[in-house]
Amino acid sequence: MLTSDSLITYFNAFFIFARLTLAADDEYTIGVGIADITGPITDINIMGYGKADQDASGLHFRLYSRAFVIIDSVGNRVCYVNNDLGMISTAVKQEVVKRVKNKFNGLYHEANLLLSATHTHGGPGGFLPYVLYIALAQGFNWQNFEAIVSGIIRAIERAHTNTRKGKIYYNQGELLDASINRSPTAYIQNPAAERAKYKHNTDKTMSILKFVDSSGKPMGVLSFFAVHCTSMNNTNKLITGDNKGYASMLFEKEMNPGSFPGKGPFVAAFANANEGDVSPNIMGPRCINTGDRCDIHTSTCESKEPRNQGFLQNEKCIAFGPGSDMFESTRIIGNRQYKKAKELFDTATEPVKGPTSFIHQYIDMSNVTIVLPNNKIVHTCKSAMGVSFAAGTTDGAGAFDFRQGATKSTPVWNIVRNFLKRPTPEMEKCHHPKPILVATGIMKRPYDWQPQIVPTQIVQIGNIVIVALPGEFTTMAGRRIRETVEAEFKRLAPSLKPHVLLAGLSNAYSSYITTFEEYQVQRYEGASTAYGPFTEEAYRQQYRMLAEKLITKQKINPGPSPPDLLDRQISLKAGVMFDGAPRGRRFGEVLYDVKPHYYPGNNVFATFISSSPRNDLKTEKTFLAIEWLNPKTKQWVVVSNDANWETKFFWNRTQFLLGESLATVVWEIPKHTEKGIYRIRIFGTSKNIFQKFSDYTGVSSPFKVMAPLHS
Repeated sequence: MLTSDSLITYFNAFFIFARLTLAADDEYTIGVGIADITGPITDINIMGYGKADQDASGLHFRLYSRAFVIIDSVGNRVCYVNNDLGMISTAVKQEVVKRVKNKFNGLYHEANLLLSATHTHGGPGGFLPYVLYIALAQGFNWQNFEAIVSGIIRAIERAHTNTRKGKIYYNQGELLDASINRSPTAYIQNPAAERAKYKHNTDKTMSILKFVDSSGKPMGVLSFFAVHCTSMNNTNKLITGDNKGYASMLFEKEMNPGSFPGKGPFVAAFANANEGDVSPNIMGPRCINTGDRCDIHTSTCESKEPRNQGFLQNEKCIAFGPGSDMFESTRIIGNRQYKKAKELFDTATEPVKGPTSFIHQYIDMSNVTIVLPNNKIVHTCKSAMGVSFAAGTTDGAGAFDFRQGATKSTPVWNIVRNFLKRPTPEMEKCHHPKPILVATGIMKRPYDWQPQIVPTQIVQIGNIVIVALPGEFTTMAGRRIRETVEAEFKRLAPSLKPHVLLAGLSNAYSSYITTFEEYQVQRYEGASTAYGPFTEEAYRQQYRMLAEKLITKQKINPGPSPPDLLDRQISLKAGVMFDGAPRGRRFGEVLYDVKPHYYPGNNVFATFISSSPRNDLKTEKTFLAIEWLNPKTKQWVVVSNDANWETKFFWNRTQFLLGESLATVVWEIPKHTEKGIYRIRIFGTSKNIFQKFSDYTGVSSPFKVMAPLHS
């Protein structure tokens, strides 16, 4: 029985608790961290374009993992990690989860850890566990895999150990000049009434989360914007973070004055969203042989060569960015994302409030039963890629005589397909109108070719709801997912009014996801929608269920576990046998030296006797340094390294049998460089025939940077 005194005590305690809860509703414990995940920069296929001869031969700037730990007032936590990668692989997520569970006593696990990727098409490949995605990398690359996994864990650890009280603010705005739809003829297949709800055929909204500590000091920013990282085209041979990596570099440079990239306390991550049909090459596709517009349906150009007169060629239809070359286009699109994010960061005032929560489930996407609104029952399919998958896109064309929009195959390619694995009649019927080129779902040699079981996840931070998408959703496919999740919150938690954000390329990679209507015309994105025409409906059904269970706090089963394929991986890429220097030369010796003087805006070149950069990835270090001679102390001071935009590190093998190679450093002198004496240094590690490693350095002659010329 409650007495009057106990009632008073009870109500006092209740009101104290209520006041504390309300006071802490918008206060979180926040940690941010950044770590190097660059991996090998030579002798590895660059991931993204599926081009066999696009092997890396150097570095433009380093790749990073950026982690954000958010803990609410009662100790519930989530961790969001954005990575300068083409995508996240199932193997990477599984291995990171396994290691962080042990390292942090279970604080981070599958459900509260979200790994996403920027989708750079300039990172090293070979880190996905499925044959389709690593064939061109000559199998699995353990060196790259370990660089990625260990780097992600370092970023999480740095965020975890640097947590402090703080607040999060949300803001959004339109960025109109950084993206176009590269498959407009597919987008227009969506219902007119649905398209009428939107002003543009790509999502132009950028959303940001601003992180500050309790004193108001900025800690980090997490930006979401849908656009491919294909500003660097498929002729590029340098490892690069592309436009989103450059946007991060710019933001962090401003917020960490005097720090080198990847070293400052402020962390700026530029995540992707529903970018499946979104290109940064905003000048659009043109026929490089005539200058005319490409055929809009097939993205082909008519050949003008006498022997191929009239033949339609996809490799002639190329989309161009706003710059005069791919480096300038990357700079422009990256800068536009940075400027919009900074504007939103500076004006963000809407506080994020409420507890953190999360939900996660694996789903067998090859066998989902969907009930459509008309009560018709349909199914997904075992994975398969269509003929137009091999045609590529206007950002990076495919090979041979493939073209986008193909709803029929040819006898020749059917023979090739059947040699690999003939699809069953059931598969062909299920995937219709996609003509199957690669029946990945039934290909098991030497192991699985494509995932059938994929992760789905929603992470909630107060009124921010982040939907983790395990692939590349097109604009409208993503919009439908977002609307579905929003509708569940409106139905079950109408007072919350959340901001639903899409995190593309998260936790696993399962190629593309189009709407049912877009699938019918079989552009590249439709042909790459692995689980058939009802793939997007299956995901919509899944995320609707996840949202309901998250809101009502119901537990769900974890779903079927994806296979752990790490112990089955095959690596065909040979390691470094040994390095050699020409007779009478030594590693690090200058072969072609710098000139005596330069002006800001000039390019400085120096070439050195080198060894394979695969001997030592220089993780968290550098392959090069630009040094300035301090006239007062007479000491050399590093002013730039291989993580900076203005440097490039080129490597080429000159004698395969003798293991000889050269490294060329290029420094584009920034416009505001202080006049004075400078030099270039390189850092390498050689491996002799007895497998012994030796570090070395090389130094160019000093050169003078003059005062800028005035017109």
